[in-house]
Amino acid sequence: MDKISVDVAIVGGGIMGCSAALALRKAGLTVALFDKGLCGAQASGVNAGGVRQQGRHVTEMPMTRRAAKIWPRLHEILGEDIEFRQVGHMRLARSEADVEMLEKHAAMAREHDLHLQLLSGKVVQEMFPWVGRKIAGASLAVEDGHANPRLVAPAFARAARAHGADIREFTPVESAQWTGQHFEIEAPDLQVKARHLVNAAGAWAGKFLSLFGESAPLTLRTPNLFVTEPVSYFMTKSIAVCGGAVYFRQVERGNVVLGGGPGWGDLTIERARNRADTTLGQFQRAAELVPELEGLQIIRSWSGLEGDLPDKLPIVGMSRTTPNLIHAFGFCGHGFQLGPAMGEIICELVCEGRSQTPIDAFCISRFDTQAVEQKRTAGATH
Repeated sequence: MDKISVDVAIVGGGIMGCSAALALRKAGLTVALFDKGLCGAQASGVNAGGVRQQGRHVTEMPMTRRAAKIWPRLHEILGEDIEFRQVGHMRLARSEADVEMLEKHAAMAREHDLHLQLLSGKVVQEMFPWVGRKIAGASLAVEDGHANPRLVAPAFARAARAHGADIREFTPVESAQWTGQHFEIEAPDLQVKARHLVNAAGAWAGKFLSLFGESAPLTLRTPNLFVTEPVSYFMTKSIAVCGGAVYFRQVERGNVVLGGGPGWGDLTIERARNRADTTLGQFQRAAELVPELEGLQIIRSWSGLEGDLPDKLPIVGMSRTTPNLIHAFGFCGHGFQLGPAMGEIICELVCEGRSQTPIDAFCISRFDTQAVEQKRTAGATH
């Protein structure tokens, strides 16, 4: 049996785990990362590839702003083209109520130095004639864009390995325990001793919570995505809609990637698939917004297994029960853009015990029933 000893062991080879492995190696720590399959094969590889800042909860703004500074130079950091294109992200409003929502969000974003351009429906149609006539307005984030999700996490894994990280795919972690001084981790034909452990296991993170006496209301999210045949390039912005009904973008090759609504998935058998009824409904909604999509052929569809939480915010930070255990999971389908920043944040938590980016809103203790009840009671008293 192989035995290794490292400063940090990471469970999960998605964009969070792989970016953390690279950041930790650059900080001079020894790192071993384990994934039960291929790096980037789950949530990090099955999303629509949106790299967006707008439409986020206020508590995510510091993280998303930090990540936005990394994406334009990520090809240099990784030494690969991960197809990041800073084309801008436009969020469409279909009613005056939606326009008001965009205005409020833009005011909040300005407080975090994100300046969104608010466009009237008339201006949208003048600037982007391919958008349908029923649009009441839009919000444009010119710094945003999209990347290829099938490339990013594997590129982080290769960069981390090139910097000396021990990246082990097809290596499921079977057990882990804290001895009082270090973690002892078991995998097939492998024993690992580590001073720190990072739980970045995505939809499977609950297993590693239970090993250390913690819990969270983590459920399964199965995104429904599909892609069309290639057509002449016309869609110059990534598109989303107020209310999150559908989202889509066109790549340089001409294919249009669309998503929205639930697919089907089963975590116990580790299978997910697209749902035909969801796909047809979402395609119809997209064509109402962009009529040029009508009549296009869908050539591929897919889904995946992602971790979801009731408040649609991730769990990031130190364990409540176990020293040196760090959680980073449950990104609810919008963690892709945050990934490069999360690697740095995890590195800071390991090295300093805290991050320069505010993450208190993402602590696991927010789901502690007793803590929530105490907070509710205190609010009623005052």
